[in-house]
Amino acid sequence: MEEGQTVELFTDGACLGNPGPGGYGALLRFGAHEKELSAGFPETTNNRMELLAAIEGLAALTRPCRVRLCSDSQYLVNGLQKGWARAWRKNNWRKKDGQPALNADLWERLLTLLERHEVELRWVRGHNGHPENERCDALATAAARAAKEAAAH
Repeated sequence: MEEGQTVELFTDGACLGNPGPGGYGALLRFGAHEKELSAGFPETTNNRMELLAAIEGLAALTRPCRVRLCSDSQYLVNGLQKGWARAWRKNNWRKKDGQPALNADLWERLLTLLERHEVELRWVRGHNGHPENERCDALATAAARAAKEAAAH
């Protein structure tokens, strides 16, 4: 990792019903370069889409990077910043109350990617005029709508 070079990663997930058709959107920015990622799924949850947006954004990086990850998902940000996901993994994907941790498959993928990159997490308020968050929301919503349409045919 070179000093002073940070990739910005903006992410969002959407679900039409929860569970229901869903999608994720991610925007990677490095200097003047931008890359958008999105995909939809016929049956999922909003939390899964929030996690998958971060996973796919980090997975798109071809080498270890410094990353500023901005998300409006408290589930994602708190799960990492408060150490919940690492504690669940350490406890064989069980929460403190003994119940299974939800989305363990995605948390595992995300934690593995975080070992490769130096990631700074930032929570942003959703639907509040943040341009990149609004763009990711539009990508995620469009992907969810496309998945719904595809499932209807």
